[in-house]
Amino acid sequence: MRKTVMGMALAAAVAVLLTGCGSDSGSKDRKGGAAHSGAEVPASKSPSPEAKSKSGVHEVTLEAGGKGRTNIMYNAASQGFEEQKLPWTLTETVELTAAEQRVGYLVSVVPGTVTAADGTLQMGPCVIKVDGKKVTDNAEGKTEKGCTHKIKG
Repeated sequence: MRKTVMGMALAAAVAVLLTGCGSDSGSKDRKGGAAHSGAEVPASKSPSPEAKSKSGVHEVTLEAGGKGRTNIMYNAASQGFEEQKLPWTLTETVELTAAEQRVGYLVSVVPGTVTAADGTLQMGPCVIKVDGKKVTDNAEGKTEKGCTHKIKG
């Protein structure tokens, strides 16, 4: 339990620090999409994955699993820390600047604790998908960290 609490505190601190590193002040290069609860953006309305990666535009889907409610901290085109009903999904379009295409842009989702099948508390499971492909997960919540991924190009 102590490791879980320390892991959550560390993950939360890292996510808070990382979300404060970027700035959109005056920049029109990044456009955020709307939050979707379980709904995917139709493929016919978005560029193909090949076109997206060439132009620096990516569709990012953050997911947190489990049952009930938990706090979720996330960073994609937008950032937040909110209590959400599980399972939870957020799909956004992230436009990378030229610099971000070179060095990368960090997206993350850090779910709070959920009740495991054996009745103990564990970190909620999370998944990150970029352009429809799963790029990372936290082993169904068995690791003591959330999910992070650096998008490039």
